[in-house]
Amino acid sequence: MVFGKCVYFRAFQRFREMEPKKVPQVMTCDESHTISIPMDKIEKMAELKENPFKQRICKVFSHDGSGDMTFDDFLDMLSVFSEQAPRDVKAFYAFKIYDYDDDGIISVQDLQQTVIALTRNELTHEEINIICEKVLEEADNDDDRRISYMEFEHVITRAPEFLSTFHVRI
Repeated sequence: MVFGKCVYFRAFQRFREMEPKKVPQVMTCDESHTISIPMDKIEKMAELKENPFKQRICKVFSHDGSGDMTFDDFLDMLSVFSEQAPRDVKAFYAFKIYDYDDDGIISVQDLQQTVIALTRNELTHEEINIICEKVLEEADNDDDRRISYMEFEHVITRAPEFLSTFHVRI
């Protein structure tokens, strides 16, 4: 996605504010994909600090999976979370965020971690398992106890609120 100059400048200012000593006032193209900000600083952004998936978001959008982000990574994240991003792009990244073990499938273990994150670990193990079973009943069309990207995308197309909740404004 291409940002306008004003949005690009605001994004750069937000990026620089997180590490002003490390990020120069003017950044070259080489620096935009080599200078990185640690995940713990990015997690503290107002737009992410209350998000239960903030670590997963950082890891998914960081080029090396560490959670530390370059400016290019940061722009990619903002692009996907922008209101203008297409549903299929948002669905692709949502799937990656919920796929905790990065194996291309949302397993029961991934679902459990998702439920724990969403409920801030306030449910019993039994309650978590009940929710996971309900999710599998709804989404697992081939009964293999895993959710493929196609199955996930099918569920997302039936969730009109998905687009309005999967965004961040800067």
